[in-house]
Amino acid sequence: METLSNLEAFVRSAECGSFSEAARRLGLTPAAVSRNVAILERNLGVRLFYRSTRGLKLTEAGESFLASVGDPLDLLQGAIAAVTAHGPEPAGTLKLSMPPSFGVAHVLPLLPGFLARYPLIRAEWHFENRVVDLVAEGYDAAISGAVELSPGIVARKLAPLHGIAVASPGYMAGRSAPIDPAGLSDFDGIARRVLRTGRIRHWTMRNGAGHEMAAELPETVVLNEPSAIREAARLGLGVALLAVAEVLSDLEDGRLIRLLPDWYADVGEVSVYYASRSLLPAKTRAFIDWIDAAFRESRYPERFSAHPPHIPSGGVQRL
Repeated sequence: METLSNLEAFVRSAECGSFSEAARRLGLTPAAVSRNVAILERNLGVRLFYRSTRGLKLTEAGESFLASVGDPLDLLQGAIAAVTAHGPEPAGTLKLSMPPSFGVAHVLPLLPGFLARYPLIRAEWHFENRVVDLVAEGYDAAISGAVELSPGIVARKLAPLHGIAVASPGYMAGRSAPIDPAGLSDFDGIARRVLRTGRIRHWTMRNGAGHEMAAELPETVVLNEPSAIREAARLGLGVALLAVAEVLSDLEDGRLIRLLPDWYADVGEVSVYYASRSLLPAKTRAFIDWIDAAFRESRYPERFSAHPPHIPSGGVQRL
């Protein structure tokens, strides 16, 4: 009977197209992965891969075998993880990545409750504006928005990521509010340059009727970090386009007001990312389940939405 490690080495190598990449995801050496696949081939009596300097290619037998064992392997690993989750108390260092302003405002305040529930876990939380490689960099999980999933990584949605136009009450004093996103061109704009691409971020907004329109925001001030853009808006430097989650407290206490209350940009969702196709440590599974429940208890899915029930439509309104 084939061991789980041999089967997993084969499936991950087929997904990645190389022993080296599979080894990185599995936390093994390429030689160990190659050896496990070779043992599997020997025991089955068939060649599963064509090997070359350019990588791996499944043989016909390999394609057939992958179709047969891929999903059952994931189900088996999930069953094992579910059982072990009810075993010893989750413990160890939990290495987590998240955006700075969002993490400090909405995730860090939840940490005392998490550590009280799981006292044997030590938190190592990194606040950074980048997409991390969970496996290669040794992260247990990451919280972010609109990330393209790589093989072996899945996401659990936590809340919507909606963008809105905001400005300070002082800046809007004596000014008429815009009636649509094109009208933003009449105001000073606080734009964001995305360092990863070097480009100014442009948003397309939509309303409840399904109409879409580009947000014509001038580049009066250009910054690269959401928290800096939010502060610039507070200082009355102009109009900013930010996610509701980034300005929630400012809207609630009146430091900023929302423009175009019928319009918003759907820029994805806030999710927790983790390596699902391996046996998750109890500490990681505990955090994923806990953060999901904590977001729902804090009503973040509703509060991060651009159209929660308590926002009146029309005019310039405060959350």
